Amino acid sequence: MINILITEDSDVVAALLRGIFQSEPDMRVVGRARDGREAVTLVNELKPDLVTMDIRMPVMDGFEATRMIMATQPLPIVVISSSVDDEELRITFRAIEEGALAVIEKPRGLSHPDFERIRRDLVETVRAMAEVKVVRRRRPQPSAAIFQAPAPRRGGARYEVVGLALSTGGPQALSTLLAGMPVGYPLPLLVVQHISPGFVGGLVGWLRGQTLLEVCLAKAGTPLQAGTVYVAPDAHHLEVARRDGRLHARLSSEPPIDRFRPSATALFHSLARCCGAAAIGGIFTGMGSDGSDGLVALHRAGGHVFAQDEESSVVYGMPGAACAAGCVDQVVPLARIPTHLIELARS
Repeated sequence: MINILITEDSDVVAALLRGIFQSEPDMRVVGRARDGREAVTLVNELKPDLVTMDIRMPVMDGFEATRMIMATQPLPIVVISSSVDDEELRITFRAIEEGALAVIEKPRGLSHPDFERIRRDLVETVRAMAEVKVVRRRRPQPSAAIFQAPAPRRGGARYEVVGLALSTGGPQALSTLLAGMPVGYPLPLLVVQHISPGFVGGLVGWLRGQTLLEVCLAKAGTPLQAGTVYVAPDAHHLEVARRDGRLHARLSSEPPIDRFRPSATALFHSLARCCGAAAIGGIFTGMGSDGSDGLVALHRAGGHVFAQDEESSVVYGMPGAACAAGCVDQVVPLARIPTHLIELARS
């Protein structure tokens, strides 16, 4: 049984969350806090397995509450945010810095067309996060290293683009990865991160403070630049296309793949078609198996495929599925992935 403490100042939303969790046979709500300070107290008294954390609250906001809980009684925290403005997004991702495991969209009323999707995502995330052994993280500092290019060789560089896929635990993994990347990295990086609608802009803004690389939302038709990170926007698949000998970002509104849009499988299939052996594909922490089919295609096309290792993954679903599919060339701990990408760019 998963014992849950709800932290939410709205009585209506708290009742909705309670109803969602109590309808699951393996979940039980053991308490409700109306502000962050009360959440810190109730964590100590009730010893829940997991806390859901609102962001905008009186007395103490969700960031401060997350910071205090993780400093005194570390346990899985899932942030539930309405993503109403830039300030709330900023606080949301500061909570991720302090150790919150995931950020989920706040559910709306039962009659809302998105209710079932949000309910399902919330239940699946809480179920997965309750099993995670939390550890205190040190905030990664952006690397000031400058990429050292190898001596020119016949045939030019082997690789021309990197595709990365992440889901649950992905913001933390992206922060660690990008903080370790050097200035002047010679390849563009395309990112598919599963995240609730409305949060990807906040993620991009937060990541800009974690790295010296340029980070932006991908736009259709944009020529891909070396050392730039392109993050897939809401409700669009991010793909690559070649025009006049150059790679460009392509956004597609084709149907979701296994419920996901953006889908990692769509990105990796496009890399296989367009770049083949000149592409690198990386699969990171996350629930489910999105990306595996595309990585199989990329592997068959001669591209390099790597996966985050199980020990450093918050959830091993996506990298585990790729490994089971037999398409992974190398399994790499998160802390070493920046070095791995640097070595590949020099190869």
